[in-house]
Amino acid sequence: MKRLQILGTGCPKCKLLMANVEAAVKETGIEATVEKVDKIADIMKFNVMMTPALVVDGQVKSAGKVLSTEDIKKLLA
Repeated sequence: MKRLQILGTGCPKCKLLMANVEAAVKETGIEATVEKVDKIADIMKFNVMMTPALVVDGQVKSAGKVLSTEDIKKLLA
């Protein structure tokens, strides 16, 4: 099972990334937990300077942009 975390404080881009991640998980059928990390102190633990960011199993895969559903599916493959 994969652990996916969306880092962001709740801006529109963060919400769009969350929606794209959920769609990618649904379309690929993988088992994953999707978690929103919105506390600044928790986001800083990942050394991310720009949000939104996507973390897969503890590793930052993207920061400062909204990945498309297709891009996320490639990361999860």
